[in-house]
Amino acid sequence: MFEQIKHNLETIEGIETYPIMALLIFFVFFVGLGIWVISYKKEKIDELSQIPLND
Repeated sequence: MFEQIKHNLETIEGIETYPIMALLIFFVFFVGLGIWVISYKKEKIDELSQIPLND
């Protein structure tokens, strides 16, 4: 079954660019997410962590 799928994918022109684009999109997303998490203010994190305890 995998051979049939592989054969179909090999016949499509330009198919090799899709995995590269997907890798770049996910890489940029996770790097951006990491930068956002690192740059988040400590005071805001403490405030949000206390929300469940304020009831």
